[in-house]
This record gives sequence, structure tokens and C-alpha cells, in this order.
Amino acid sequence: MKALHSRFSLPLIVTALLAAGPALAQDNWLTTWMASPQPTWGNELPLPTRIPEALADSTIHQKLRVSVGGSQVRVVVSNEYGQQPLLIGAARVAAPEGAGQVLKFGGQEQVSLAPGETRTSDPVALAVSDLDELVVSLYLPQRTPLTTFHWDGKQTAFISPGNQVNAQRLEGKEQVEARLFLSDILVDAPLDSRALVVLGDSITDGNGSTLDSNRRWPDFLAQRLARENVAVLNGGISGARLLEDGMGASALARFERDVLGKPGVKTVVLMLGINDISWPGTAFAPNAPLPSLEKLIAGYRQLIDQTHRHNLRIIGTTLLPFEGALQGSIIEHYHSAPKEQLRQALNQWIRTSQAFDAVIDFDQMTRDPRHPTRLLPQIDSGDHLHPGDAGNKAMAEGVELKVLFGGR
Repeated sequence: MKALHSRFSLPLIVTALLAAGPALAQDNWLTTWMASPQPTWGNELPLPTRIPEALADSTIHQKLRVSVGGSQVRVVVSNEYGQQPLLIGAARVAAPEGAGQVLKFGGQEQVSLAPGETRTSDPVALAVSDLDELVVSLYLPQRTPLTTFHWDGKQTAFISPGNQVNAQRLEGKEQVEARLFLSDILVDAPLDSRALVVLGDSITDGNGSTLDSNRRWPDFLAQRLARENVAVLNGGISGARLLEDGMGASALARFERDVLGKPGVKTVVLMLGINDISWPGTAFAPNAPLPSLEKLIAGYRQLIDQTHRHNLRIIGTTLLPFEGALQGSIIEHYHSAPKEQLRQALNQWIRTSQAFDAVIDFDQMTRDPRHPTRLLPQIDSGDHLHPGDAGNKAMAEGVELKVLFGGR
């Protein structure tokens, strides 16, 4: 250090540190947004993927809203379920109508991801405020099967021909509501920042909320927590289950990827189980037996143990009422008396076992007092399973913030 002082004055040292960039001065990478990757499917599930089979010489523009802001940004792309290399010819991250930065991976503007590979971009200097929107543009120069996606993105993505990563307007000949190859956004956040993941299914993923409006219940919770420098990460997958793969990997299989592997995560909110209970006997799992209460509890305990081994906090939530769910749709027999009995028994265990660090009682919060096995009309989106915008807001406002990070 004496040698350093002998050659440089203090102002020159400070100037050099600032010129080196915010990463040297702070370097506190935090996950501020996520969309859990899923494999695409064929005829084995009753719902269509609603995306093209493949794209070629095309640019995908995807808008998202971060939770906590920061001084730099990194973008994570995933070829987790790819059967061939994913070539990204160019990529850019920008404000919807403002400044943007070219993304590089290992110093290169073009990157190839091997099958199963996930890559994180180099940091780019792009100041992002809490709850700001960003647009990530990915150019696919060659024919690329769309094998890794997030089905229920609740945000319109635009697909345009050619290399349009520098386009200033969001437009395209094709539009989808899925996330394509885009997995995470990281920011170099304030040092006291932290994150929580809500690991859930379609109720968390936002099915039933308004498209392009950020009205999922984790979105409303993010608005409440942004001033506390807490990022709320939506780890919902529509059709997700606790014990078995569904429209994506089971919670047991994806816990490392979607919770333990996210920079900055201190708490997980576990909101899964309704599809384990409801799928058997439907078009999703016509020949599957109803899982036992003991198997569901064992699945919860496995995730609780993993969380505590990593010194994180885990919050359990009770399962919402679902009588009448999806009646008149292609998914029949979603609710039944035995399924209702299992939901009630599991909720009772969640409330009373003290296995979780805390419990959020969404069942009590959302049920109709005159008909407790149904959602309140003002909560219901109309399908008797998913909350609408007002319901999502009520759920988020009903969470006591002190339970989320209270001491273990």
C-alpha cells in the first residue's frame, strides 16, 4: 500500500476506482426478475403451447418489470431443454423507449449455448430504478426450435424478421404471450438488498390476471417491498406440481435452480400442491391416483430441510378453495369431494405442524364465508380457480411483511 501511495495521489486513486466501474465499487449481484424455464410439449398435455415450433432469422422482443433496481444489469438466457445448440446472433437490453446496451457473453456479441446450458451476460452499465420496465431483444440468425420457454408469461412478446435488436418500437408480425429463452435479470443492487422467491403454480404465475399489466399477486407484493430493497421473484409455473413433473419440472426437481441458485435469495414462499390434488382423473393425468397426505407432507418436508440447510427462511401457504374449478372447459373433474378432503387435511397440517418458519393463510383470506370451499366472488377471476386482478391485489395486501424475513 505504501508503494501505491508513493505513485498516486488519493484523488487519482478514487478516479481510477470510479473509472473501473460500479462492479468494482459494489458488485452486489441480485436476481430482480425471473421466469422459470419449461420444456415445450406435444400432444401429451391438453393445452397448446401457443408458440411457433421454430424461428429463423428473427428477433424476439420481450418486456418485463424488475423489482429492485441497480446500477448495472446482466441477462440470463437458457437452452435448458434444447436438443441442439442455441445460437444468439445479437442481444440487447433497453428501457422500452430509452437507452439500451448491447449484451455480450464472454466479451462476444454472438453466443452459442450447448443443449442444457444457461449463460449469463457480461455486466452492462444501465441504471435501473425499482419497478422499472426493460426490453430484452434476442436475434436468432438460424432455424431455432423453441424448446425452452415459459408458457404463461402474461406479457406480449413481439417477433420481427431479421436482426431488429436495435429497434426503438415494440412491434412484430408475430406475437406470443410466452417467455422464450429468457430466464433471469440480475442487477448490481444496493448492499442491503435481498430477494424472496414465490415457488408456485398458475395462481402465482398469474393465470386469471390481465395481460401486460403486472397484476399477479407477486407483482403487487413487489410494489409493497420495493422501498425495502426486496426483490420478489415469481417462481410460478402454470401446471406445476410439488411431487411430479407437470407443465414443467416438479418443485422437488427445480428447487435448486429456482430457489437455491438465485443470487440474493433469503426467503422462499412455497405455494404448491393444488395440481397434485386436482390433476388425477382429469385430461392432465387420467389414470393417476390421488396422492396421499403423507406423500405431500414428505414433499414439503424435503423442501423445508433443503431450505434450512442453506440458512434460508421458508414460508408455507395454505391452498385456495377450488370448488367448481374449470367447469365447462376442456379440463373436467378438477374438483371432487375426495380432493376437497385432501386439500382441507393438507391445509390443516400447514397451519398446525410448525414445520414452516411461518404460514400465510391464503385459504382463509380468499374463501367465501357462506361457501368456504369456493373463492369469494370478488377474488375469483371467473374460473373458480384463479384470482383475478382484484383477488391478486387482496392476496398481496393480506401478507404480513414481517413474517417474510423474521428471524430464524
